[in-house]
Amino acid sequence: MHSSSSLSEEQREAAVALFELGWGYKSVATKLGVSKKAANGLYDRWRVRGGTTLLAKPTKRKFSLEFKLMVVQRFLAGETKVALAQEFQLSSPNLIKAWVSKYRSEGEEGLRPKPKGRPKALTEAPARPVSELERLRRENERLRAEVAFLGKVQALRGKERR
Repeated sequence: MHSSSSLSEEQREAAVALFELGWGYKSVATKLGVSKKAANGLYDRWRVRGGTTLLAKPTKRKFSLEFKLMVVQRFLAGETKVALAQEFQLSSPNLIKAWVSKYRSEGEEGLRPKPKGRPKALTEAPARPVSELERLRRENERLRAEVAFLGKVQALRGKERR
């Protein structure tokens, strides 16, 4: 299920059994001796997915900008996260919460799918060979900047000593 969950497999199973008997997340947290936050997260998922809460989903779904925007707008219009998560078979109402937060801070741009991983290196024209003279000029420029920087550092240290 959730590898980052603070609840053990047995605790999750016991919590779901108690939810199905009509217990709330606070009562379950007290009964099992677990945090209310962890029990509430599991309770939210249980309200959306019912008895299948403990089953891991086979793949991670990707959602289009239009889909996310529609769900966020319906939430902002007054529908509940749980009802929307059930209707669209989302894994958790927290997904909607994250989308709304992104939408409020970044607008539509925050909901756009982002490419995964490191950005690819820009493919520029192959670098032309640098002449010896050009290489020496660049090195000379770098060394001048370094000397100027060190001179300023030395001057500042001199002012501190006075």
